[in-house]
Formats: sequence, C-alpha cells, structure tokens
Amino acid sequence: DRRVHRYRRHWEALIPTHTKIQFAGNMGLLSFGTGWDYGKRNQWETDVFFGVLPKYDSKRTKLTFTVKQNYLPWSLQIKQSRFSVEPLACGMYLNTVFGDEFWVNEPERYPKGYYGFSSKVRIHVFLGQRIIYDIDPQRRFTAKEITFFYEISTCDLYVVSAFTNKYLKPKDYLSLSFGIKLQLL
Repeated sequence: DRRVHRYRRHWEALIPTHTKIQFAGNMGLLSFGTGWDYGKRNQWETDVFFGVLPKYDSKRTKLTFTVKQNYLPWSLQIKQSRFSVEPLACGMYLNTVFGDEFWVNEPERYPKGYYGFSSKVRIHVFLGQRIIYDIDPQRRFTAKEITFFYEISTCDLYVVSAFTNKYLKPKDYLSLSFGIKLQLL
C-alpha cells in the first residue's frame, strides 16, 4: 500500500500548480504558460511558456519558448485582509525563438568569431514584485488565488551592450513586463 501511495505521489508532482499569462518581457508580446510551486513555503517556481511575437517588420509571426525559474523569498500578509504582497520576485529564464533565421552556432558565412553569441537562445535575469488575492473558498471556480505581477528584466546580450556602449540608456537594455498568475492547486 505504501509503495502504491509513493508511486502516485511522484506522478501527482507532475501536475502543474498554476497557469500564467505574461505581457512583454522579451518572451513574446503575449506568453501563456504553466508551472509548479515547490519548497517549504512554495518559494520556488518553475514555469514553461509559449509566446507569440507579431511580425512587425519581419516576414511572419514567430513563436517563442521559455523556461523560467522564480525565487520568492518573502510573502507578507496585509493586515487581516485576503491580500498579500511578495516584495521581491527574482530569477532567470532561457528563451528561444522558433525559426530558421536564428542560429545557435555561428553560420559559416561569417568569419569565425564575428558574432560571439547565439541569436536563437537568450539568458535573462529579472526582478519584480507581486500582489496576491486569496479568493474566498465559497466563490472559487478554478483558482484559489490570483496574482498580479510586474518584472524588470534584461538579457545577456543587452548587458554586454550596456557596458560596451556608454550612450545606451536603461530603456535600451531593460524590459518591463506584466502578468497574471492563477494558482490552481
């Protein structure tokens, strides 16, 4: 019996605990994802996103894929209300854009070392904050909490550009994003 319960518990850990929608943040104009909370106080999150990048000046709309790791060291209850605040959310994520025009290894048409980076994979870091509303158990439909958040992020290429080009301003290498998280479990 214990073996069966242990087996089920491991499989149940694969069920996502939340869903997210994120606007901007170098993950696409709009990204949809799911993820898992874990840790003693659920202070860690791992998310997987698919995003849409409208065509603008390119030939077609593109899809993005992101794997994101979040760390939330504190959660503070606001008096006796259903609201709480997470004053610091930080982490990193890897993002890729699907398409043939992006590459991981430098194409042979360029001299060796001409570009010292991949155009297909970006590494990002972010800081942000969150406000959480705990939905009354009698009014819950699917989610038990709804979280509104914002993040300020940058990527490896932008950091290098900021240090090597002093004329760049923070708006040139920092990105602002907003999102909603629905806590399911």
